[in-house]
Amino acid sequence: MTEMRKSIPSLVKDPKLVEKRREQIIEAAVQLFISKGFHKTTTREIARESGFSIGTLYEYIESKEDVLYLVCDAIHSEMEKGIRSSIDASLSGAEMLKRAILDYLKVMDQMDEKVLLIYQETKSLTPEAKKYVLQKEEEITEIFADILRRGIEDGSLSLEEKSVNLMAHNIIVLGEMWTFRRWALRKHYTLEEYTEMQTSLLLRELQTT
Repeated sequence: MTEMRKSIPSLVKDPKLVEKRREQIIEAAVQLFISKGFHKTTTREIARESGFSIGTLYEYIESKEDVLYLVCDAIHSEMEKGIRSSIDASLSGAEMLKRAILDYLKVMDQMDEKVLLIYQETKSLTPEAKKYVLQKEEEITEIFADILRRGIEDGSLSLEEKSVNLMAHNIIVLGEMWTFRRWALRKHYTLEEYTEMQTSLLLRELQTT
């Protein structure tokens, strides 16, 4: 079950305005956290980049840690949206898996700096916020587990149920590898080559003959 989303208090009571302003804060903070790091970025810098005064910023958040939480949540939502776009009931599990891996690796390539940010700075979150963020990681992994189970049910994939979660995590690691070891992999492979090779290796193990 999904953990309850952490509630970030706001002095502003208009939900639409809060959402709009927090989107501005997230956009500004992402770039600052990537370029300077979370700890070296000040709330005053976030306010300035957002186009606010420091006083206005604190009407929408209580701390810099709140901003980091909002950033992590937004990045995970963007990742999840990109992967879920692959879900198509008309496809077999094997076909859906191939499409989902393709979309997942595209998302990881496009969001590589943001993904690195999450893994580098999650430790700076409060325990409550960290628990929620890690649960979002589990939910993204579960998308692939569900696709694998669909393939088992329709006979297009061959895998024991006890191996489903492990295989789903293996797929997640493929995207993380493209991000974390980009300094080495991108010297030898394009994203398309990496995707094709990794997908072929996976399906060779999973697809029924």
